Order: sequence, then structure tokens, then C-alpha cells
Amino acid sequence: MNIHTYEKFWLAAAMALIVGFILTITYGTVGIGVAMVDDSGETINPENINDHPKFSSPGVEQVGENEYDVYIQVVQFAFLPTEVEVPANSTVNLHLTSRDVIHSYSVVGTNANTMVIPGEVAEVTVNVDEPKEYGVICTEYCGSGHHNMEGKLTVVPESEFEGDSQ
Repeated sequence: MNIHTYEKFWLAAAMALIVGFILTITYGTVGIGVAMVDDSGETINPENINDHPKFSSPGVEQVGENEYDVYIQVVQFAFLPTEVEVPANSTVNLHLTSRDVIHSYSVVGTNANTMVIPGEVAEVTVNVDEPKEYGVICTEYCGSGHHNMEGKLTVVPESEFEGDSQ
């Protein structure tokens, strides 16, 4: 059987593309260390969130030099607290949980975006360097008021930071 030269060329090109795609996917998952979401974190009874020592009065807590933990309840159709204030040049560890349905917490303009599932505590870390205001949105459809779900993460100069914001 005789295969035309152009057919051989296109077969070789198609095989090269397939091998290239496989190598790209392999590198993206193994080479740069992309990992699946870890679900071995803290769990919480969604019906008893208000009994939890940290989520009963959510807000900002300093846990180290330039390091802050922020506890946030995500409910239909709000973030509690709606506005969070942290100082510049700090590491912010967000701890989030939901008491009703699946939500998400996305800090616009950063790489912080996580699903918030009832019964689980999601954790995401954001490094904030300079004073700036970030919008926070829910990117997981959670009901008829989803489009109104927004919040704010405000980074203020260290000299203006007053501590706990609720």
C-alpha cells in the first residue's frame, strides 16, 4: 500500500500534536506540583456554627507578627463579616465555612478562590503588601440572591490598622 507524501506529513503532524498535548498535561500536573484540593481539614456541624469558638463571632485575629487569621461565615446571601480590614505587609489566613449551601469565596485580583462547603472549614492564604481595596464575590451559584453576594477586603496602612473588624 502506497501512502502519499502529504498524508505522511499530516499523520506525523497529528502524532506530534498528540504527544505534545500529553507532555503538556503531564508537565502541568506533575512537573509544577499542581495538587488536588485537600479535604482533610477541620469539619464543623453546620447547624452549630454559632457554638464554635471562632465562627460564633467571626472577624480578624492576630496570630503572629504580620500574620492574621480571619474567620468568616458564608450564608445565603452574605459574608459574615461583610467587610474585613487587615494591615498592609501581612499574611492573611482565611478560614471559611457555610451553614446552608455550597458557596465560594473569591478575592478579586488575587489568587484566593475557594469553595465553601457546609460542614467543612476551607482555608486559603493571601499575602497583602500595600493598601488596597479588594472586592469579594461568591462564584458558586447559591440561590436567587446570589447576584447580590459581595463583600470587601480592605488593606490599610499598618499605622491605621485598629484590630478586630466585625
